[in-house]
Amino acid sequence: GAVPGSVRSGAGAVPVPVPGSERVAMPGALRTLCLAALLGALGAGGTELTLELPDSAQRCFHQELESGIKFTLDYQVISGGHYDVDCYVEDPNGKTIYQETKKQYDSFSHHTEVKGVYTFCFSNEFSTFSHKIVYFDFQVGDEPPILPDMNKRVTALTQMESACVTIHEMLNAVIDSQTHYRLREAQDRSRAEELNGRVSYWSVGETLILFVVSIGQVMLLKSFFTEKRPSSGGAGT
Repeated sequence: GAVPGSVRSGAGAVPVPVPGSERVAMPGALRTLCLAALLGALGAGGTELTLELPDSAQRCFHQELESGIKFTLDYQVISGGHYDVDCYVEDPNGKTIYQETKKQYDSFSHHTEVKGVYTFCFSNEFSTFSHKIVYFDFQVGDEPPILPDMNKRVTALTQMESACVTIHEMLNAVIDSQTHYRLREAQDRSRAEELNGRVSYWSVGETLILFVVSIGQVMLLKSFFTEKRPSSGGAGT
């Protein structure tokens, strides 16, 4: 399985029927507030990037974080070699808090204990000829509530608020699924193109061998039916 992404981009509003009611009248101001809350929640902080990692190379990224903050790093190798990469994460004191070698994909979550610059690196130093393409998603902090003061409320959510929360969760699930299938498609395409290249080279090689063998057989058969003339060097009487 691939690592699900966390792209938080805008999405259009879709009418969703509320269970137990045939139709819910939504005032224009409340509709605007609900949509703004959804789009704002979808804009949670994070970085998503696809990078090329040459052979015998290393790429590092740095992020300054406060203490007590949760961050999550998801990554996956899309193409190149055996689809593996080394990855490690260091805290501001230089302590390694995560390290894996030759992983195709993985996910790492951590709550920061000290404030400072955290570093995470991807290394392809163990490979001498294979370029890699690596996707990673770096999310910082917890996702904010989609409705104001949602975590401090003591009353139950209204039908409209429940509908907003449901739509938000469904959009997140759709976005994660889209990222998952995009990565799978990119990885499968890379493998298919690599296999197609190998088949093409093998076909060209077989064609050349066939021509050489055919010419050799023709020349060999021709030598069987070639009449050898006797040598004319002898003394006459």
